[in-house]
Amino acid sequence: MDRLRWVFLAYRLPREPSTPRITVWRKLRRLGVVQVVDGLIALPLDARTREQLEWIADEVVDAGGESSLWIAEAASARIERELATQMAAAVAAEYATVIAQAETAADESVTHRRRTVARLRREMRRIRARDFFPPPEGDLAAAAVEGLATAVEATA
Repeated sequence: MDRLRWVFLAYRLPREPSTPRITVWRKLRRLGVVQVVDGLIALPLDARTREQLEWIADEVVDAGGESSLWIAEAASARIERELATQMAAAVAAEYATVIAQAETAADESVTHRRRTVARLRREMRRIRARDFFPPPEGDLAAAAVEGLATAVEATA
C-alpha cells in the first residue's frame, strides 16, 4: 500500500516581538497541523494544504524568521499512524465539545437554541475543514447538532 504524502513546514521565528509567533501558531492550529517537534509541523499533502503552508512560510520569512517546506512520506506505517492518530484525537476533542454544547443547549430557550444551532453548524464546518482522519465523534457531533435543530424546528 502506498504511504500518504505529507507537507512539512520547518520554521523558526525570533522570540521578540512575540506577535508574529503567536499569529503563525494560531493560523497553524486553524489548519489542524500536527506538531512533530518544536518548529516542525505536518499536514497531509494536497494542493490546498501545500498552498496554505507556502503562505505561512512566506509570512514567517516576512516576520524575520526562517522557514522551509518539505514534501515527504513517513518512513514507516507506525509513524504515519502516529501522526494520523494525533490529528484525529485533536479533532475528536473538538467534536466532543460540540456534542456537549448541543446537549447543554437542549435545556435553553428556543431563541438560544436557534442561535446555538447556527453557531454549532459553523463550528462543524470549521472542524471538518481540518478533519483529515475522521474519528467517530464527527458523526456523533453532526447527529447532536441536527438533533438540536430538529428540536428547535418542532417547537417553532
